[in-house]
Amino acid sequence: MTTATDELLTVPEVMARLRLGRSTVYDLIRSHRLVSITVGRARRIPLSSLRDFIAEQIAEAA
Repeated sequence: MTTATDELLTVPEVMARLRLGRSTVYDLIRSHRLVSITVGRARRIPLSSLRDFIAEQIAEAA
């Protein structure tokens, strides 16, 4: 869940944290596996969304 105090990450920041390519991050956004918002022309991913995505991936792998 996104809160008002969430840190917003850029796509390159998410790429670095997940060690994934740009296309893969945008595919995750398009498939709604990673929640994002648009601010002007910029795409931002709330830190809580990234954490939720990682937790889901860990749960699926277990």
